[in-house]
This record gives sequence, C-alpha cells and structure tokens, in this order.
Amino acid sequence: MTQATSAPPRDPRRARRRISLVVAATCFASAWLVPSLGHGTIEEQRARLPPAAECDDEYVAGVWRSHTYSEVYRDWTVFTLTMRRVPGQPGQLVGTIQNHQWSGTPQDEEPPPCSRGGYDWIVSMDARGSVGPDNRVFFGGVGMWRLDEVRCQGGPGGYNLDNFTGVIDPSILEFQSVNNDGGRAVDEPAVFRRIRCPPVESAQSPSVNPRPPAFYPEMRGCGWL
Repeated sequence: MTQATSAPPRDPRRARRRISLVVAATCFASAWLVPSLGHGTIEEQRARLPPAAECDDEYVAGVWRSHTYSEVYRDWTVFTLTMRRVPGQPGQLVGTIQNHQWSGTPQDEEPPPCSRGGYDWIVSMDARGSVGPDNRVFFGGVGMWRLDEVRCQGGPGGYNLDNFTGVIDPSILEFQSVNNDGGRAVDEPAVFRRIRCPPVESAQSPSVNPRPPAFYPEMRGCGWL
C-alpha cells in the first residue's frame, strides 16, 4: 500500500502572474476593439463640427476639420486639412495640415485663458496624398513642420508629421480617418467634415448640408474606417 502524498503548495506569485497576464490580455483586446478609447465617441466628435459644405468637387477638394479630446493627455486637438487635386492628376492630392492643440478639461472645447497655466499652440506642415475610385484617401505631412503660433507657454519641443488614412463618405460629407504619426498617434480616430470649398470655388458661399449623419463605424483592427 502506497502512502498518499499531498500536492505541493501553490506558488501565489505564479497565480498573480497568471491573473496579470489575463488582465493584460483583456486590456489589450479592449483597446483593439475600442479604438476611440480616450478620444470620445464618434458621435461626440461629430457633434463639435460645423455643418458640411457641399462643393462642386463632391468628394475631396476643400477644407476639412476634426475636433477631438484626449482623456489620456488631457488636451484638445483641432486638425484642419486643406486638400486640392493636382491638375491633370485628379487622383493625387496636395495641400496642408494644421494642428491647433491646447490643454484643458473635457469642458474646454475652446482654448481656456492662459492664466490657467496650460499650453496653446498651432503647427502646420505641407502635405501630399491620393484618393482612389472607392474614395479611400491618404493625406500625410511632408518636409518640415512649422510652429505657426504660440498662445500660451512654449510650443512643442518636437513634432511628428501626421498621416491620415480613411474613407470619404459622400452621403454624409465626412472623412472617417485614423492618424498615425509614429509617436503619440497610433490608429487615432478623427472624424473630419468639409467646412469650406476650395478657394477657386469660394466666390459663392457653399450651401450647407443640414441633414444629420447616421454613421456607425466598422471596426478593423486598431482603427475604424
């Protein structure tokens, strides 16, 4: 008759390690499935934008704006994309990207007074891109970025060029994109609405599209398109 042996005591450190791995995996999966985490919902981003401008170039050319808040960095970002088609190459785009960024609370949709001690600056860069027959757009910075204005404190010590990829939905006049700059922005969602027509078409005021958009993004990996 053999003597029964008791199982060796469990190492609590291993149990904690397993729990930590499960938690980490869950957090990673959540971040993967909720790419707008920290930047508000798509509806919140959309609600901050002015009405859309309907232009002769139905899909692309014009001035596009996004308006997002980062809960992680506690700051606001207003991107302005000015996109023009290259003459003779309608699938190629040129223009500029401007970023107006300021620190603040979720209630500071407009820059607060400098007396509160936060930062407020504007940078810009030249940009190039392309648009395909399916309205898929790439528009990214080229060359060197420029510090256009410092309104509070100093400007950024450095800045990575922005690169927006996504699809323009002509039915709601929006550019549903993600930004990747090789640094802070990794598949960072940004909803753009066209707010002005190209300069050559600006002699006549653009008509406003008052219809409320009904868009629910399709999630793909870390981004949504």
